[in-house]
Amino acid sequence: MMGEFDTRLLPATARPDDPAVTQAAKLLRQGELVAIPTETVYGLAANALDPDAVAKIFKAKGRPQDNPLIVHISSLEELPPLVTEIPDRARKLAEAFWPGPLTMVLPRSSRVPDVVTAGLETVAIRMPSHSVARAVIQVSGLPIAAPSANLSGKPSPTSARHCMEDLTGKIPLVLDGGPCQVGVESTVVTLTGDIPRLLRPGAVTAEQLREVLGLIEVDPAVLEKAEDGPVASPGMKYMHYSPKASVVMITGPWSACKDFLARQQDEGVWALVFDEDLGDCPLPAIGLGPRNDAAKQAQHLFSALRELDEQQARLVYARAPFEEGMGLAVYNRLIRAAGFSVIDLMG
Repeated sequence: MMGEFDTRLLPATARPDDPAVTQAAKLLRQGELVAIPTETVYGLAANALDPDAVAKIFKAKGRPQDNPLIVHISSLEELPPLVTEIPDRARKLAEAFWPGPLTMVLPRSSRVPDVVTAGLETVAIRMPSHSVARAVIQVSGLPIAAPSANLSGKPSPTSARHCMEDLTGKIPLVLDGGPCQVGVESTVVTLTGDIPRLLRPGAVTAEQLREVLGLIEVDPAVLEKAEDGPVASPGMKYMHYSPKASVVMITGPWSACKDFLARQQDEGVWALVFDEDLGDCPLPAIGLGPRNDAAKQAQHLFSALRELDEQQARLVYARAPFEEGMGLAVYNRLIRAAGFSVIDLMG
């Protein structure tokens, strides 16, 4: 079906004079959308200071209006105009983890439009480490609002091909910067309360945050369904990251999981298991990554969920990753893909 745009896919480098980068920057200054690579997932970028441009993000994605966006910058000098204060804790985190996959929620300035923050008095900001993302921000001269460059609710895109699958006809340009190194969205921590609070886990782990800040809290919505009402971070409130298939997470030792899966054999029923279990799985299966390598699991998760769609799976049983270190980020994404449907096989 033809859309509003003849969407172009251009390979991009970090050179400021790269034609793909200059074209992306031009489109952003004109109030259009561009899908750009970051180290976490591909982002759907708009001028964060232009409410009309940001509104196009929600339209292209089908994203709920009460789901706040993250603003991306390329240098610390770009932070002060967007916030009313920069606490010492933010400076410490920036020194430790920026540029990189960490988002900080801070008090917003009046320059940030309501549509970016879902009307909240806070704004989520990060400085990506991906060289193409930083080049686009620098050349455009704009802070960039950018959620994941996918249709709302679907698995996040970790390649330019994923963006084209979801957004062809909806945006003018996708920049191809290769596969995403991290594979899940950034860690989000709010610094607006007395105690820093982890709102969404990612590659910067709770343990790493504690090394810098000391005490941090983990929001209950990391592992449980968020209560109704406003949320300070994307990824907290809605069912996310889901393939077309129904997903059910299973917990327990492999022996119990294998026995359970053997009883579920039916057309269109698949499993998402650790790589070590693939040869021993009684169902057709896709590997999540090595059992004890959460970083690899994060890299593979969203592409695995999209591959299950390509295999026309209708029901997927997914093994639960370990809830520590970066495994917490993988668990967080999977439990949302499953709509919080979990079967405990611990015995």
